[in-house]
This record gives sequence, structure tokens and C-alpha cells, in this order.
Amino acid sequence: MIRMLKKHSFIAVVYFCLIALLGLGLRLFAVMDIPGTYKYIVHTHSHIALLGWVYTALTTLLYFTYLSSQAIDKKYRILFWFTQATIVGMLFTFPFTGYTLFSIIFSTLFLIASYWFVYFFFKHCPEDLKKKASYKLVRISLWYMVISSIGPWALGIIMSNAGSGSAWYRNAIYFYLHFQYNGWFIVALFGIFIYILEKNGFSLPEHTFKKFYSLLNAGVILTFFLSVLWMKPDWPSYLLALIGGVLQFIAFGVFFRAIYSKALEIFRSLSDLFRFSIRMVVFLFSVKLIAQILGAFPVISEVIFTNMDMIISYIHWVFLGVVSTLLLIFLNYFEMLKLSRFQLNFYLVGFFLTELFIFARGLVNLEVVPTIAAVHWLISLASLVLCVGIATILAGQFLAKD
Repeated sequence: MIRMLKKHSFIAVVYFCLIALLGLGLRLFAVMDIPGTYKYIVHTHSHIALLGWVYTALTTLLYFTYLSSQAIDKKYRILFWFTQATIVGMLFTFPFTGYTLFSIIFSTLFLIASYWFVYFFFKHCPEDLKKKASYKLVRISLWYMVISSIGPWALGIIMSNAGSGSAWYRNAIYFYLHFQYNGWFIVALFGIFIYILEKNGFSLPEHTFKKFYSLLNAGVILTFFLSVLWMKPDWPSYLLALIGGVLQFIAFGVFFRAIYSKALEIFRSLSDLFRFSIRMVVFLFSVKLIAQILGAFPVISEVIFTNMDMIISYIHWVFLGVVSTLLLIFLNYFEMLKLSRFQLNFYLVGFFLTELFIFARGLVNLEVVPTIAAVHWLISLASLVLCVGIATILAGQFLAKD
């Protein structure tokens, strides 16, 4: 079983490397002639990032932590390879056709595969694990994944009635992204983190967990209103977005306060790499929570939604900073991935450089800072560093293969 999951983790890292290459290609469009259609590469980059790298890595972690004791490897292989066929189908259709018949077919089949995974997970998860706090977070995260799929299903109806230029179209995409990032990805990863604490002898007090769980889910739902502020709605939307951001901030304050002293004790027995990574993610996630609260104020939201670099910078901060760092360190913790401090540092240097230059370009567009010479080249070079950093992680898996 562990050999199977190591292979699945390796495939996930291959996708990670591919999206880094695609991201580099997107940056180079601004500085040289690149064969291909920019919009189609964006579609490919985003789909393989969410569905190739994150989905494959996260479902592999969930299978290992909750289902590995069950004799279902053969059944899971069928589900896994069906899912991979849909992802590869998107990889070979989106770059050349964009949203057309075959890419839509593969995207639809992926949604069906994801529903299959949810059913498979709930059916085969052992009853004793279902009593754990970590499982409750994973369970709701899977429901958020299902809820997020309303967005893609709605796109076809919206395009046939209102067109791709309508507000409904944009909001359907934001709906999908919000419940993927803030619901499915982050809630599941915190569930896995609590699973690790539980395996090391620590359980959150029930009343503390209930408070955290309620605040967290209320925050996930209400912060969706951040995604509609681009329309400059009436004040209740701003208020709900602000309340959602504050509730999430309080939720994780409750969580970290509850685990802090015990976590320090547990972490002493864990690797330096794990401790460093968790501290880094705490910093990155804290910035995200603060950004959500600030983004609920009209003066800031109007600036963000008129500046694509600000939006990209925020998405990358969550995806590359919080989500991907946790995926790498959890895969390493469960020995499904080999990761060294050098490899992680290389990756983080590339991540912070891309964030710095993309955010700086956003400030230039706002005329907050003077024009930066060769900013497009700087972003491209930073993307190259990030790409090489991820490539070193992939290369490390070749060297470590049994």
C-alpha cells in the first residue's frame, strides 16, 4: 500500500512541476513571443494546479490517514487511475482548444470522479476514526468540495443564457475557487494537522473544538461575500464579508491557543523541517486572515478587484504558500515524499520572489511606487527560480525511489 501511495505522491509532484513550467511560460508571454494562446495556457495552469497537484496530493493523504487500514487498494486504484485519465485529458486539451467539447468532457468526468471519491471515503472510513475531531474537519471539507462544483455546473447554463461576460459567469468562477481554497483545501489540511496531533496523543477538548468548528464554518461561508465585492454591492455584503473574516480570525485564534503549549511539547519529537514548515505556514496563514479582513473594506476591495496582480498575488500566497507548503511537509511526514531543508528553502525563495515582484508590479499599476525597470523579466526570473526549486523536489523523488 505505501508503495502505491508513494507512486501517487510522485505523480502529484510531477503535476506540481508541470504547473510551474506553465506558470513560467505565462510570465514569458510578457517579454518574448511564445507560441500558443495565453488564455488557453491560463486555463491549463489553473486546472492542473487545483485538480492535478492539490487534489491528487490531498486525496492521497486522506487515503493514507483514514483508509489505509481497509483492504480496498484494488478498488481505490480504479478510482485513482480514472481520475488521472480525466486530468491528463485536460492537460492535453486545454492548451490547444480552451473551453471546448473535449476539455469540457474531461472536466465533467473529473467532477464525477471527485464525487466518487467522496462516496468512497465516507463508505470505507473506519467507524472509530469517524469519532475523531480531525475526521469532522475532513468530512466538512469534502462537502465543501462538492458544494464548490456548483460553480462549474452553473457555467454552462450561464454561458447559454447570459454569456461569458456576465457578472454571473465571474461569480460562478469565484464561487468555485472560494470553496475549493477556503473550504476543501484549507479545512482538509487542518484536519490532517489535527490528525497528526491526535496520533501524538493530543486531542482538542470537545467544547473548544465545537467553538472552533462553528466559527470556522461560519467564516468559510460568509467570506464568500469577499468574492462578490468586485460588483460594488450594497453595504450588507461588505458587512457579511467583514464578519466572515473576523470569525475565521477568531476561529484560528481559538485553535492555536488550544494547541500551543501541547504542540510545542509534541514538536520537540518531530523533525526540524516539520517545525520550521509549520512556523512558516502559521505566518503565511496569519497574513491571509488579515488580508481577508482588510479586503472587506470598500476602499481596499475596489483597489484589489481592479488590479489583477493583486488578485494573483493573493491566490498564489494561499496556493503556493499555505496549501502547497503543507502538502509537501505532510507528504514528507507520512514518508510518501522525500523532502530536504534545502529543497524546501529553494522552493520558498522562488515563492517569495514571485510574490515580491508580482505585488510590486501591482503597486506600479496603482502608481504607488515608480516604474520598475524590467519588472516583467524580474517576474520571469523569479518564476524560473520557483520552477527549479520544484524540479529539485521532483528530482529528489527519482533518487529516493525504492
